[in-house]
Amino acid sequence: MELSIAAKLDQRLEKAPVVPLVVPADPQSSIETARALVAGGLTVIEVVLRTTAAMEALEQIVSAVPEATIGAGTVLSDQQARDVLQAGAQFIVSPGLYAPVVQVAQAAKVPVFPGVATASEAQNAWNMGLRTLKFFPASLAGGPAMLKAIGSVFGDVKFMPTGGVSAANLGDYLALPNVLACGGSWLTPKSAIAEGNYNVITKLAAEAVAIAKQSRG
Repeated sequence: MELSIAAKLDQRLEKAPVVPLVVPADPQSSIETARALVAGGLTVIEVVLRTTAAMEALEQIVSAVPEATIGAGTVLSDQQARDVLQAGAQFIVSPGLYAPVVQVAQAAKVPVFPGVATASEAQNAWNMGLRTLKFFPASLAGGPAMLKAIGSVFGDVKFMPTGGVSAANLGDYLALPNVLACGGSWLTPKSAIAEGNYNVITKLAAEAVAIAKQSRG
């Protein structure tokens, strides 16, 4: 029996709990970036809606890199949520908590990870039925210390810290039991993409996988 999107996502994040962010300059370089990440062992990829090329790139990556689970990030409105689902996004990530985006994803039975930075936001999300949340901006919102504190009152919630996460602190986050995975843009440096040096991205991805294995045992 084929796994659901949520089950496949969980399985892949358990194996490699890192979600690289792809900021599309154009569809072709974004496809090559995604392929380089997969070659390094990262098969859950977030394409962020921060450029005019993002929507087209998302659709093309979904088609060209079927071995990865491709989601859309920086989804700010319910219309954008509908658009990314139409483009083939398999999960949705938002920088903040906006009920209409959550509702679109829930109606489509697609995983959604809204961003929270406070206990009040986490409580609102919990009451929407969400048990996995983005923690953003992680470094500015208190980092691992904040996640330890918030975990004491939201024992059934997992977090995906993003924002200020790097190879240097990845292990600190992944060592926490309430961290599902970490998101980050350090894995897709603009300079390497501009130069077409995708081996750099594969190397960074493999390094992240190694750190994750060490942190998770």
